[in-house]
Amino acid sequence: MATKYRTVPEVTDKMPRGIGYIVGNEAAERFSFYGMKTILAVFMTQYLLTVAGEPAYLTKTEATEWVSLFVASAYFFPVIGALIADAILGKYMTIMLLSIIYCLGHICLAFIDLPTAVLESTLDPRGWLIAGLVLVAMGSGGIKPCVSANVGDQFGAKNAHLLERVYGWFYFAINVGSLFSTLLTPWMLKNYGAGWAFGIPGILMAMATIIFWMGRNKFVHVQPRGWAYLHESFGRTGLRAILKLIPVYLFVAVFWSLYDQSGSSWVLQAQQMNCSFLGITWLESQVQAINPLLILVFIPLFAYVIYPLASKVITLTATRKLFCGFLLTVAAFSISSYAQELIDKEEVRFAAVARPIVESGQLNVEATIVAMEHLEMNASMAKLSAAVKNNGALAAMVTPLVNAGVVVSMDGTVTRAQWPSIGWQLLAYIVLTAGEVLVSITCLEFSYSQSPKQMKSFIMSLFLLSVSAGNLFTALVNRLTMDANGNSTLVGASYFWFFTYTMAVSTLLFIVVMVLYKPRNYVTEDAGVVSNP
Repeated sequence: MATKYRTVPEVTDKMPRGIGYIVGNEAAERFSFYGMKTILAVFMTQYLLTVAGEPAYLTKTEATEWVSLFVASAYFFPVIGALIADAILGKYMTIMLLSIIYCLGHICLAFIDLPTAVLESTLDPRGWLIAGLVLVAMGSGGIKPCVSANVGDQFGAKNAHLLERVYGWFYFAINVGSLFSTLLTPWMLKNYGAGWAFGIPGILMAMATIIFWMGRNKFVHVQPRGWAYLHESFGRTGLRAILKLIPVYLFVAVFWSLYDQSGSSWVLQAQQMNCSFLGITWLESQVQAINPLLILVFIPLFAYVIYPLASKVITLTATRKLFCGFLLTVAAFSISSYAQELIDKEEVRFAAVARPIVESGQLNVEATIVAMEHLEMNASMAKLSAAVKNNGALAAMVTPLVNAGVVVSMDGTVTRAQWPSIGWQLLAYIVLTAGEVLVSITCLEFSYSQSPKQMKSFIMSLFLLSVSAGNLFTALVNRLTMDANGNSTLVGASYFWFFTYTMAVSTLLFIVVMVLYKPRNYVTEDAGVVSNP
């Protein structure tokens, strides 16, 4: 296919000129994706309404399933995007077209707050939510392998040694966008509603598209290979590369099952923790901001301190890094499991405090509802209101009080649950983020280096498919353990320990792969450098 753009890397030992546009695009796009993903669980459990303005909140189990299915979808579409890019349209055109679909998805999410009169003639809020999530999943998923592989396409023989460094900066840009969006969008949701909270990430996605378009004359445009691509990719060499990587990706999928729950089950766990830290009371969905902040610190720390020091003792192969990352993930979820045990104990204690107040008729319902609303516990507020209105049983009134962790008596006394400190979850984030550096960045670079030249995007999509598989596993667990009321039968800490034990078993089994895997570095081979396994 003829093109007016450069199709081969420039001969230089410096960073390619197009890298700045690609990294800038990634920062804005990640702000967009993580901004909307950050508030999904809270929006579904505390803000989702019917078209008539009545509560349509999901349970924690349902919300975790929905978020996991969304993430699974977003990381499934990379396979389709990679095939379109490498065989039909090329990476540039694929990224541009899917970015437009991505923007349309954000528009749908922003329409959740349309006036009721408008909604009644179109879709209700849940309809806009589903439409938006489907379009965002298609757009964000489809461009993921193209953008990642497009970074590597910019490098030739003379600057191939800079590839590891640029992927570090690429991941750095991801977390700059994630950090600011994770802090901003929860605040926007609470103070300005879902329309603005979902709308601002949409504006950033539009900016990401423009930035990428502006760099079109600066970076390499690898042309699609047509149907010959399928023959080359799935020939002997291609299939050998795929079959070698699949066992690795299966274990990485388990890691993603746990890691991505930091945006669902961990957020919902934080609702029942004392979120005061550094003199500030954080919103539960803002606590996630510690992850990208730590990434910005850990990337240079690992690259320039930990890895060089460790290399003096042991050869740091990619599989050894993955194994260490898996171990840290087990430790991180053990911390969150213990924190949930503390929450479970406090729920029992607080129920014993709240029950006599309700039984004696001393519960000030109006004041308690105001306190719940201030704590952003809208679902508990709705359940308490419904129980009082319907003269519900004692348990129907005590349960929302325990979930919210607040009771106001007729004499004005405010009794709050003594929830464990959010410091437990912050500690878990520190350990999990260290594991992320060892697993995600390593696997990103590893996937590119272990794939033949003609199938970089497809191999990247298989790596991203491991994220989809992990989230699908999470969704499946929540679906299979869901009772008639939409709650998981894996109650409290048992839910977190289940995933902890799953990761522990997976880590032990990965030792076999770590011992048997023999790497083949296609990047250094293409550059004329002898690969050192």
